[in-house]
Amino acid sequence: MIENQLAKHGLKLGDIRYILHTHLHIDHAGKDDLFPMNTTVVINRREMEFSVSGIMYPQYPKPDILHLVERIYEPEAMRFLDLEITGAEEIIPGVWCEPAGAHTEGSMNVIVETAEGLACICGDVIYDFNDQVVNHVRVNNHMEPQVTCNHAGSKRGEKGAVKKLLQNYTFLLPVHDRPARIEHAQVVGRLAMQVPGPSTETLPKRDWFPM
Repeated sequence: MIENQLAKHGLKLGDIRYILHTHLHIDHAGKDDLFPMNTTVVINRREMEFSVSGIMYPQYPKPDILHLVERIYEPEAMRFLDLEITGAEEIIPGVWCEPAGAHTEGSMNVIVETAEGLACICGDVIYDFNDQVVNHVRVNNHMEPQVTCNHAGSKRGEKGAVKKLLQNYTFLLPVHDRPARIEHAQVVGRLAMQVPGPSTETLPKRDWFPM
């Protein structure tokens, strides 16, 4: 439960000033209704539009999206970003958002300055480093990333979005895999629950389809 996770850091629901969603799929968002209305939920406006379009139904649960609509009518409860128009937008000093250009039409990346370089929370632009970036499963060309096969845009757009991440950030943090340290557009280390933090050179391949 999110309350228990916050408690590990000495925090309660009411202590949180901002919630940033890379996108609004069921496994990345929700539970906003547990937070008071003076906690500001930050999302890219295009993602809100996309969530009610029906294109990726049922990955956008009705209760979660209806709650966000309610927040629109409460002062300060929502902050919409227009990243496709503005480019990056700052949330607090050292933390900003940019359009992801992949996965969903409104997905965004969250960038955090660290003492060792920029860390990018990249949602579902990357699912699995071994398959997409390290081993390039079912890809023949040099330095060509594999796509997730769960995206609303073009394959070329997905590949370009992954390449952009690899070119611009020291740390990449997808939600479904362990973080990675990046140098010269390649994975050079894998991290655990702390970024920056201790790293190992490799992690074993995950079996996506166990028998």
